[in-house]
Amino acid sequence: MKYRYLVLVATILLGLILLTGCTAGQGAKNGDTVQVHYTGKLADGTAFDSSLGLEPLEFTLGAGQMIPGFEKAVRGMEVGEKKTVTIPAKDAYGIRNDNWVEEVPIEALPSGFEPEVGSQLQKIFSSGQARIYTVTKVTETTVILDANHHLAGKDLTFEIELVAIK
Repeated sequence: MKYRYLVLVATILLGLILLTGCTAGQGAKNGDTVQVHYTGKLADGTAFDSSLGLEPLEFTLGAGQMIPGFEKAVRGMEVGEKKTVTIPAKDAYGIRNDNWVEEVPIEALPSGFEPEVGSQLQKIFSSGQARIYTVTKVTETTVILDANHHLAGKDLTFEIELVAIK
């Protein structure tokens, strides 16, 4: 009698495993649309962005919508799991490129553009590629334009909570 009971229990368990598609424990994977809450911090602990108090951030893993290190951190997480990861600059917004900083005479700027620190311009190259420049310094005769992302060259720490997998 015990043997039949064990066979029945084993058969039921095997059936449950097959019904769930053997996905238990895999966590988030490429192609999944996920929702996360996060807080991003600089090395000194200063928060630069957060979804706390807002709707969770939603994106598709593997679609290139997020910085590579963030996607890598979320991949494999289970719903409800929380983790803190530090993402090196190369896997975040890249290494700062000094060739993307230009000093430009004010008269070379588009007509009507009043340069202020923090304002942005788009430059379209002959190849058709566009690059956004941020004004970082203004003098009487020139402006410094920087096409680096403002977080380029910085290691970033994220506190991440996986809220949902769709």
